[in-house]
Amino acid sequence: MSGLPERLQHLIRRDVQGLHAYAIQPSAGMIKLDAMENPYRMPAELRARLGERLAELALNRYPGERINELRAALAAHAGMPEGFELMLGNGSDELISMIAMACDVPGAGILAPVPGFVMYAMSAQLQGLKFTGVPLTADFELDEAAMLDAIARDRPSVIYLAYPNNPTANLWNDAVIEKIVEAAPGLVVIDEAYQPFASRSYLDRLQRHQHVLLMRTMSKFGLAGVRIGYLIGRKALVAELEKVRPPYNVSVLNAEAALFALEHADVFAAQAAQIRSQRAALLAELARLPGVKPWPSDANMILVRVPDAARAFAGLKERRVLVKNVSTMHPLLADCLRLTVGTPQENAELLAALQASL
Repeated sequence: MSGLPERLQHLIRRDVQGLHAYAIQPSAGMIKLDAMENPYRMPAELRARLGERLAELALNRYPGERINELRAALAAHAGMPEGFELMLGNGSDELISMIAMACDVPGAGILAPVPGFVMYAMSAQLQGLKFTGVPLTADFELDEAAMLDAIARDRPSVIYLAYPNNPTANLWNDAVIEKIVEAAPGLVVIDEAYQPFASRSYLDRLQRHQHVLLMRTMSKFGLAGVRIGYLIGRKALVAELEKVRPPYNVSVLNAEAALFALEHADVFAAQAAQIRSQRAALLAELARLPGVKPWPSDANMILVRVPDAARAFAGLKERRVLVKNVSTMHPLLADCLRLTVGTPQENAELLAALQASL
């Protein structure tokens, strides 16, 4: 329980006091390969031009029409279909929280495969909704029968399907996804956070359904520090979700940085292509290490199983390489580490450090 003085404990919900805050690992002086960030900065010339634009913003004013211009630019960039609308969030995390808030009706619940992104379950818990986690198969595929049984039993208001999944980095079987979408009694959110690195998207199937939302983020695009997430869905549905969005939830600085980046989308597309190339090379090298099992990836991360995750993680950290130890997140992830794909130099240092740490 919390360390609050007794006279204050009644002010904070008991379940909140029992939670752990989202942990961010200290990374000063480390090769940072723990958070699926794009390892490449914006080129120096573009950074200088962006700085000039940001300096001219009226920071004394609330965000205005420029936010709508960002929505239009993102809709064009994503190829949003006719009859759909786009909603902005301060990162995908805020969108996930707003969906839980908007769908908080008696008996509501959220369902997602596990292991998966922790915010699906956390948003449910913080909103007082039931969360149903349906285990993946041993090879991290959707368990079709278990998913359909859980949907029929719990009738969730929201189903999250990460495409590809975090931390397993794989795309699931499209036929199974469609069966889940058809069986869903409520909303289905297809979370495409890692779309720049994936071989497929759900976007071309979005128009088939009234109840499916597509969620993306600019974090993996290359702007993790800018905090822009967006949601695409049928206009009538997004109009209802908009009612719980805080006014001015996207700052003028963030919006302008995102607009500038979209104007230079080719630069970020080239970075994504290099990351995909490095991912293939890194997968091949990891497969050669004794005792290491990497799984195929459609994201900018690779899940690996090692003989002793705690030992390997500690050894990597001693050698200034920071990755994510996911081995205690779920039994299916026993002795697993999640490695972000970095630059060629970072990946070389990761491989050397991992080999020395096994």
